[in-house]
Amino acid sequence: MRPLSFIIVGSGYRSLYFARIAKRYPALFELKYLLCRTEEKAARLAEEQKIPTTVSIEACEKCAPDFVVVAVNAGSVCTVAKEWIKKGFPVLLETPAGTTEEELKELWELKQNHGARIQVAEQYHRYPIMAAGIRAVEQGKLGVPDAVTLSVAHDYHGASLIRRVLHMGIEPMKLQGRRYTFPVTQTDSRYGPITDGSVKDQPRDCVTIEFESGKVAFYDFDCVQYRTFIRARHVNVRGRDGEWNDTILRYVGSDHLPVQEQLIPFLNPRYQVLETAEVREICSRWNPFLTLETAQDEYAIATMMFDMREYLNGGAEVYPLAEGLEDAYTFILLRRAVTNSGEVVVSEKMPWHEWNLKAQ
Repeated sequence: MRPLSFIIVGSGYRSLYFARIAKRYPALFELKYLLCRTEEKAARLAEEQKIPTTVSIEACEKCAPDFVVVAVNAGSVCTVAKEWIKKGFPVLLETPAGTTEEELKELWELKQNHGARIQVAEQYHRYPIMAAGIRAVEQGKLGVPDAVTLSVAHDYHGASLIRRVLHMGIEPMKLQGRRYTFPVTQTDSRYGPITDGSVKDQPRDCVTIEFESGKVAFYDFDCVQYRTFIRARHVNVRGRDGEWNDTILRYVGSDHLPVQEQLIPFLNPRYQVLETAEVREICSRWNPFLTLETAQDEYAIATMMFDMREYLNGGAEVYPLAEGLEDAYTFILLRRAVTNSGEVVVSEKMPWHEWNLKAQ
C-alpha cells in the first residue's frame, strides 16, 4: 500500500505539525510540497525542516496529491479551502473552518450540492488523556452527563470537547458571558521559557451555555493557559452517578458503592502503528495533573491523517464537516456573548443541523 500523499498550504507554526508527521511515518504519508508565499521562506523551511517546499501552485497541482491540508491563518482558511476545492482536491482544514456564518454556510453548500470532500482537523478529543475521559463517559460510568466546567481549550476546540464530554449531538443553545482581564506573569511561549518577569494583561472569557436538552456547559478560558507554568487546565464533567475531574473518576459501582479510579491515557488499538515511545511512556503512567503534551497533539493529528485514507475511499468522515462548522459557529457565538456582556445570545438553525437529525 503506497503512502497517502498530500500538500500543505501554509507555512506557519501549525503547518509544521503535518510536516513532522509525514517525516515520522514515511510508509504512511508522503508530503509532496509545503506551499509558501515567498521564495525566501520556502528556502529557509526546506533547509531547516528538510522537507520539500515550493511557491508554485502549478507544481502542487501537477503532483496530484490525495488531499490538501489547508493550514493558513483563521481568517483565510475558508477562502483558501474553496480555491483547492474548486480545483477538485479533497481538503483537510485546520481549525476553525470559517470565521463568519456566511463562510460556514458556503462550505456546507459546497459539500451538499457540489460533492466537495471537506474535513476538519479538530484533534482535541483524540488526545489520549481526553479520549480516556470521553470513553468513560460513553461507557456510562457517570450516568447521563448533564454538566461540564471546561477550562482546557479555547473557542472551537472548547465547543468540540463540550459536545463530546456531554455525549451529545448538535443542539440549540443559549449563551451568556463576560470577558475579564487580569495581569499574569509570563513564564512560557512557543519559543521557550520566559524568565524576565514580564507581566501582561490577559483576557479570560467565562460563558454559560445552556442546551435545549437541559445540559449545561461552563466555559472558562484565557489564552495564557496554552503556554504557562503557573496556570493549569481543568475539566469537570458531572452526571447522576459520578464525576470526571481532570484525571480522576468518581462514580457509583454496580454494587452501589463508591469507586475512585485514576484516569490513564487511552491509546486506541486502531492507531497502534502511530504510537511512539514518547506517547507510550506518557500513557503508561498516571499523572495527577491534566497535561496535554505536544506528543499527544501530534499523535492526535496523525490519527486524523491516518483516517483520511478510509474517508477518501468512501468510508466514514474523519471529523464530520457538520461538527467542524458547529464548532466554528459556537466560536462566533462565544465571542458575541463576551463582547455583549450579560446579554443572552441565542443560536439560530443552520443548514448543517439537518445532518445532526440524520445522524441520531
